[in-house]
Amino acid sequence: MSNNTIINKGDLLLAEPFMYDQHFKRTVTLICEHNEQGSIGLVLNRPSIFKINQMIENFPSFNALMYYGGPVGLDQMNYLHCYGDLIPNSTPIADNIFWNGDYEVLKQLIKNKQIHPHNIKFFIGYAGWDKNQLQEEMKEESWIVCKDYHQIYKMSEYMWQDVLTHMGGKYKLMTNFPENPQLN
Repeated sequence: MSNNTIINKGDLLLAEPFMYDQHFKRTVTLICEHNEQGSIGLVLNRPSIFKINQMIENFPSFNALMYYGGPVGLDQMNYLHCYGDLIPNSTPIADNIFWNGDYEVLKQLIKNKQIHPHNIKFFIGYAGWDKNQLQEEMKEESWIVCKDYHQIYKMSEYMWQDVLTHMGGKYKLMTNFPENPQLN
């Protein structure tokens, strides 16, 4: 990884193998917004045991897990989907990846069975970085950037290993690193 890596919306940030921060240890985070004011991302590989309608009052019955999106805004829900303009006001992130959109329309589409659980993921909270904070963390080599892996709808707790394996070379080797090298 280069300290000069440029971060863009749609990139994945993988926590370096020995990151001890419990919020981000071995996580894969999708960058949803990145500009001069800061960055917003969603942790993709931290599923909860709860379905969305168990956590959100008055949400239609829907067989989709709620994911932990990050430590900021734990009173807020975000969602990623592939439905684009079907959900008005969705923000495009990358090819076939959209962020949020009109919540009332989303609920109606779910009630009408026009939205399928394998094409949308829900998150409680998000990851946030203030102005220049992410760039500083990049200089500290806290993150590995992946720019070409967009199978985000196949999220699992093993996504960190899967993306590094996809990246190949030295990154694939990192999947075998112990979480705490002092215990090895």
